[in-house]
Order: sequence, then C-alpha cells, then structure tokens
Amino acid sequence: MTPLQTTLLEPARQLPMLGEYDVVVIGGGPAGLAAAASAARRGAHTLLVEAYGFLGGMGTAGGVTNFAGLYGRHQGEMRQLVRGAVDELLARLEAMGGLNQPQDGMQGRIRVRSYDTSVYKCVADQWMLAAGVKLLFHAQAASVLMQGERIAALVVESKSGRQAIRANVFIDCSGDADVAAFAGVPYAVGDGQGSGLFPSTMFRVGQVDEVLALAAVGEFKAINDYMERARQEHPGRYRFPREGAILRPQIHPSEWRANVTQIANAEGRAMNAVDAAELSAGEVEGRRQIAEYFRFLREQVPGFAASRIVEIAPQVGIRETRRIEGLYALTGDDILNSARFEDSIGINAWPMELHRAGGISWGFPSDDNRAYNDLPWRMIVPQKVENLLVAGRCASMTHEGQSAARASGGCFVMGQAAGTAAALAGSTPVQQIDPARLQQALLQDGSLLQP
Repeated sequence: MTPLQTTLLEPARQLPMLGEYDVVVIGGGPAGLAAAASAARRGAHTLLVEAYGFLGGMGTAGGVTNFAGLYGRHQGEMRQLVRGAVDELLARLEAMGGLNQPQDGMQGRIRVRSYDTSVYKCVADQWMLAAGVKLLFHAQAASVLMQGERIAALVVESKSGRQAIRANVFIDCSGDADVAAFAGVPYAVGDGQGSGLFPSTMFRVGQVDEVLALAAVGEFKAINDYMERARQEHPGRYRFPREGAILRPQIHPSEWRANVTQIANAEGRAMNAVDAAELSAGEVEGRRQIAEYFRFLREQVPGFAASRIVEIAPQVGIRETRRIEGLYALTGDDILNSARFEDSIGINAWPMELHRAGGISWGFPSDDNRAYNDLPWRMIVPQKVENLLVAGRCASMTHEGQSAARASGGCFVMGQAAGTAAALAGSTPVQQIDPARLQQALLQDGSLLQP
C-alpha cells in the first residue's frame, strides 16, 4: 500500500502588489477600527483589511451586541473612562438610533451599552470613510515577507487571488495574532494547560412579550434562577452548557440578546479557535446548544412563549487564542490591584471575566475608588519585528489579564494608541517610539489617560 502523502510542494510565484501605505491595519474589530481611524486622522495613508464584508469584529460577526469596559467606578461613581476615538463611533450610533442606554449589572459593578448590529455595520463604514481609511473586505492575511527584523510586505488572499501589500507600519488587530505569528513573534495560547477562555455562540431572540419578560428576567442574573427552577422541576429535560447565563434586552425590549452557550472540544477543554477542525466542530456545537436553550426559553420563561430566533451570530464568539510576548505582559494582579503605568495609553475598566468549564469566575479590583487599571504602551509592542504593533485581545497579556482587557473598551484604547503611534513612527522602529510623545498625541485626540 502506498504511504499517505502528508505534504506537497507549492511552486514559488511572483506576487502582484496591491498597494503601498503608511499604515496597514489587519482586522476591523474595536481595536482595528480605532487604529485605522486614528492613523488616518493623523495623516497616514491607511488601509484596513477585513476578512468579512463588514466591520465590527466580535461585536458584529460574533454577535456580542454590546460594548463592555467603557465604564468603570471612579471615586465610587460609575463613569465613562474610555474616551477618544470611540466617542465618534458612539455619537454616530446614537445619531442613527442604534445605541441603547447604559445597562448595569453585578450589583452596579459593571456597565455595558448595547447597540443594533446592523446600525453598527453601517456607521463603522461611515466612520472609516470619513476618516479617509481605505477598506479591503473579504481578504485574509495569508503570510508575511520579512526583510531582517521588518515586515517587507503582507500577503493577503482574496477573490482577486494572492497579493502583497507594503507599509511602513503594520498593526495586527486580527484577534488571533495572525500577522505576528507569521512574522515570528513569540506567543502563548490559552491558559498554558491546553485550555483557555471558553468561547460562546451568541444569538438574538425577537417577538418577545416585553412586559412579561422584563418583569420576569429584567434583572441581570434572573435568568439563572429560572434555569435552576427548571432543573429541579423537570429533572433531565434541559441541559445547560454553563452557569452564569446572560439574557438582556436590546434597544427595544421586544428583542433580547442571549449569551448562554459554552463551546468545548472533544476533550472537554476550551475549543481552540486557531485549529480549523475544532473551530468547525465548535460552530456546529454552538448552534446545537442554541436550539436546546431556546426550547427552554419558550417553555419556561415568561414572555418568550411566542418568541423567535432572529439571528444566530455568523461565527462562534472567540474570547482567547494567541497572545503575543511583548515588552510587558498585563497580568491578573494588574487588574485586581488597579495598576498604574508611566507609559499608560488609557484605561481598562472591565474586571477579570474567566470563562471556565461550566461557568464564569469574576475578579474585581479591591479599590472601589479606582476600580480600573492603566494599560501600558509596552503591551502592544512585540519584543521583535520593528514595524509591527499588536492591539486587541491578542496583545501581550497573561491568561488572567487578557480575561479583562480583551473587552471592547480596552481594545478601543489599544487600537487608538497603536494607530496614533503608527502615524507618528514613520520608519522608526516601534520599540524606539517615545511613550511621552505618544501620550501627548493621545491627549490631543481626546483620550483619557487619568480621570
């Protein structure tokens, strides 16, 4: 029997050049949006590369439908602590009627703002075009071409084939550190024990009787009481993938968002979203869990008897994959101890939110007067590669630190800092950028470094 061939040689070929830019941003989630807008607003010729045909990242493709980490407690009072580039996005959402009023949870220790996903897609386009950003949709980062310690070109795959793009600075906001990994930047995956933060497939439910539903499950944790009652009254009828389910109304309370699933692999560990086979199986498992949970909603929760699923997110919502090794790694202790940094680029106001097998563990700062921490410039600067910055959930953090700063608030902060720095850098290695100069530019552009 002929042995199975495991590899093939792909012939070398000439790559057509798609273009040359000052700044190329990969990934159009919160970090990528803030990075691209900030770079372009400072005069950099900027391209944003996105794998989908729309922007928003996990906020649209993953169905998250709310911004977390924009608000935090300062001097015992809940305030918006993430400012700057995100303010333009919020204003555009509000102008189109797509932004909900803030919603509190966890005994007033967290605050989120939900939005209409379709409106978000539209205003994200408008925001980028108004800033002068060029958009390339339906394009995947495929590899990089290196020249010493610099990325000479990014290789993308699209309907136009395989093409190369040059830039002075590249910003990896892919969420998975794809470009950094291609460039040889060291990274870690998950918790170091073969697992990580468990992903969830999100969905939205419409045609809800808002009066009954708000009375029954209007409180943040009330849906979990109904789950426990169903277990006791109907043993074995319902299987819930995790404790700590989140069911909250959207802008109009006839529609609700559901964050209730938890995706494991065959070994029971968190699905590895940079493994194509596990990711494929996880998509199927997420929809299976949704169908089962929706049956529980219709049968057991007031207001949902005549409801319908109006959207299952286009992809499973990923919380953690690769995290680069940067000049500094944000830690769980930094979150809990409200860390300050001299090279602060802004604020993370979200607590530790560890999605572990079967539930969620929360970790809050002990100081209610400063229930937030600084994010340092060094966490978005890789130890190697002179013209690459990494912002968003794949920046330099420990597993515990990432459980907090991966939220959209922290991603907006990192993205704005990366885009601003890239516009300032020119051909200077990013490791040599003066943090004080960057901070001055961020303050000029509306960022809040200290409340």
